[in-house]
Amino acid sequence: MFFTSKSPHRVLFYTRRQCHLCDEALDLLHQFSRRYPMCVDIVDVDHAPSLQAEFGEVVPVVFIDGVKRFFGRIDPVLLRRLLEAPATGAI
Repeated sequence: MFFTSKSPHRVLFYTRRQCHLCDEALDLLHQFSRRYPMCVDIVDVDHAPSLQAEFGEVVPVVFIDGVKRFFGRIDPVLLRRLLEAPATGAI
């Protein structure tokens, strides 16, 4: 990973098995992690009935620094802008 003096962004990634959009989104996050400092926590919604109820089929869902930023597809231009901003430290 490429790290600068900036604090890493906290990324919370909700996913589920056999989700092609989730696979694409995770690949994109992996690509961006080479340039931008981030800590990614991956949560499989299939492992908790409460998360299944909350997210249903609407995955992936991506929170960055505690704010829900994406669901379904990730916009790479917006992702870059968010990652270039200073991390807030929110979880």
